[in-house]
Amino acid sequence: MAKKKTFESSLEELELIVKELESGNLPLEDAIKKFESGMKCSRFCLEKLDEIENKITILINDGNGNLQEKPFDNE
Repeated sequence: MAKKKTFESSLEELELIVKELESGNLPLEDAIKKFESGMKCSRFCLEKLDEIENKITILINDGNGNLQEKPFDNE
């Protein structure tokens, strides 16, 4: 059974790939394969972050003891 891909595992994999690429010790073909894998990890992480951002809400007390759900605004 394959381990479920998570944001954390993809980010960790991406960090390892970057270290390997930065080392400069990979043959060109291996470096290209690592770069492609890194791009897949990067895309997965960005998609997960977009998903999470869409789910985030801030609960605000309206002053009357009621909670209101408002979309997250990062600005």
